[in-house]
Amino acid sequence: MAERSFKQEVEKLRLADGDEFRGEGILAVTKALLQAGVSYVGGYQGSPVSHLMDVLADAEDIMNELNVHFETSASEATAAAMLAASVNYPLRGAVTWKSTVGTNVASDALANVSSGGVTGGALVIIGEDYGEGSSIMQERSHAFAMKSQIWLLDPRPNLTSIVNAVETGFELSEASNTPVMLELRIRACHVYGRFTTKDNKRPEFTLQDAMENPNRDTSRIVLPPANYLHEHEKLKERWPAAIEFIKSRKLNEFLGAETGEIGIIVQGGLYNSLIRAMELLGLSDAFGDASIPIYVMNVTYPVVDTEILEFMKDKKAVLLVEEGHPNYIEQELNTILRQAGCETILNGKDLITDIGEYTSDVIKKGVEKFARANGLLGNSRFETAKFTPIDVPMRPAGFCTGCPERPMFTAIQLVEQDIGPFHVSADIGCHLFSILPPFNIGNTTMGYGLGWAGASAFNKNAQKRTLSIMGDGGFWHNGLTSGVGNAVFNQTDNVLMIVDNNYSAATGGQDLLSSKGEHEKRSTQHDIAEAVRGVGINWVKTVRTYDLVEMHRTLLDAMTTKVRGPKVIVAQGECQLNRQRRVKPKFKRDVKAGKRVERDRFYVDSDTCTGDHSCIRMSGCPSLTLKENPDPLKSDPVAYVDNSCVGCGHCGEVAHAAVLCPSFSKVSLVYNPNLWDRIKDTMRGAVIGWMQSRAERKRRNRLQKAGLL
Repeated sequence: MAERSFKQEVEKLRLADGDEFRGEGILAVTKALLQAGVSYVGGYQGSPVSHLMDVLADAEDIMNELNVHFETSASEATAAAMLAASVNYPLRGAVTWKSTVGTNVASDALANVSSGGVTGGALVIIGEDYGEGSSIMQERSHAFAMKSQIWLLDPRPNLTSIVNAVETGFELSEASNTPVMLELRIRACHVYGRFTTKDNKRPEFTLQDAMENPNRDTSRIVLPPANYLHEHEKLKERWPAAIEFIKSRKLNEFLGAETGEIGIIVQGGLYNSLIRAMELLGLSDAFGDASIPIYVMNVTYPVVDTEILEFMKDKKAVLLVEEGHPNYIEQELNTILRQAGCETILNGKDLITDIGEYTSDVIKKGVEKFARANGLLGNSRFETAKFTPIDVPMRPAGFCTGCPERPMFTAIQLVEQDIGPFHVSADIGCHLFSILPPFNIGNTTMGYGLGWAGASAFNKNAQKRTLSIMGDGGFWHNGLTSGVGNAVFNQTDNVLMIVDNNYSAATGGQDLLSSKGEHEKRSTQHDIAEAVRGVGINWVKTVRTYDLVEMHRTLLDAMTTKVRGPKVIVAQGECQLNRQRRVKPKFKRDVKAGKRVERDRFYVDSDTCTGDHSCIRMSGCPSLTLKENPDPLKSDPVAYVDNSCVGCGHCGEVAHAAVLCPSFSKVSLVYNPNLWDRIKDTMRGAVIGWMQSRAERKRRNRLQKAGLL
């Protein structure tokens, strides 16, 4: 169950030549792939291209009609290795993943395919999430493109440019026998717009043709002596072919004013933000009619020297708008200018910060400095234009209401109270939120599925064991071999807790090998516990995460048992976000249809609550909040469960397991009650009312005796 369904939208992929497509960037990319005659597509989900994988999955029937093969790859390395099909055969293939982390995983296969080169077009669609919108280390894909000589496209963020980049990306790859990266930032992935469509194409040379007529070209295999020739081919043949294609097809654009003493060079993906910044400064309108010449680098690697020098001609200064660090493009442009003896001043990071995402506000400040320094702005006009900054409050990432992973970290806190703190090796996924309050758990994280590998150095006899965390997505991605297999081989005595929440939850709720539900096109319901036993783990226990008492007992046993060897706890609990996506529509339909439906939620008795708030500190659930204490003699606010409660029961379990207080109670809300429900409600109301009246009389008597009434 993916985060979003595109079942209805994918019908737009059938639009024919001359029709108008309206929709989201990710959907437009899929349409462009089909128009380009792609033969196979694969990838691994991750922001911001998760929805591309969801679109492809929902469009699988359409792709099958066109004889296009689609796979949800086990990892980015698996996806990159698919491009091997384009090495010997004229097959167009596309793969996709999340930015630098995905490229890091895929680097072995990518380096091989870029070294040997390709016959068919090979396109790698990179979801670049550099800056404030990113959940990863701040790195750029540009470095890998340069390192392995893979051409890098960075189109302007509008649907026409993106679609053209997909189609020309395949052509560029074929013209230069080199794989091509297409970089899409978050805003480009989810921008809405329109473009004129073409007919979808069936591959002229099919996968079946390749399978039935195998071809072997040893010059494409990275093995001596061929690999020594690959470098010569890259520089002497592929590079010139790419430059010629880029120039002849005019992939880079000259926009804005035709002439001027100053100019701006910008990465294509930043063009919209640049135009907005210039609009605020009065240097352009909203449609890009700028008063300054602009050179748009829709291809950021390789750089076309002749186009750069042509743009620089007759200009005294040029501003380069390059997001991220290091400033690869700026360094290369400076080399080009100096070698050509060009005296044009090149500004870049000296005027625009080299830290963080290039928003319109960041670019505006740099462009304003550049324009002022070159006499383009009148001081009086812009010194009086004051823009009041808005302080946006910090919103750290956290677990969803009712998240099944929350009880795991409460259990860890309780065990640490029992035996003292211990080293926790964290992993990529929602569970990484445990490093933040209220849990403050986790010492390191090394990569997706590398939680247990991150603690492998601590394979020593000590008074305490280490605990590692791994999600089910990370387990099937990399963890089974790099973590579990490694621990068995080296006979660690430490503990691993695997979060089995049914989905690849952190990337949008896609199905996994271990998903409990049936999938019509994928093989699911493969048990994680059986998999770890299969590679040699003997101490394996499966626990329901919401059973906090059992979670606590099992983890304490794992951390203190005399049994030697690797130990694995499989903590099972369905992702609450995906569960609500499944049950809420059904709940609403049943209520509307007049069916009797129950919904559980928890309640805190304000009269019993002491205001200790340990329930909040040890669970951190967003539905737990505070309200004023009804007792005038108590100043501390009491705990309160708001209406976002999903009835998971964790807060009540915390109160019970930590022996905190008896103020929690479970309440079942009945919709469309039947006759028996109404009778029970009347009887309960009468009994409770009698008991409340009796308690009130006793209270008033006590106050009268004390002289307070």
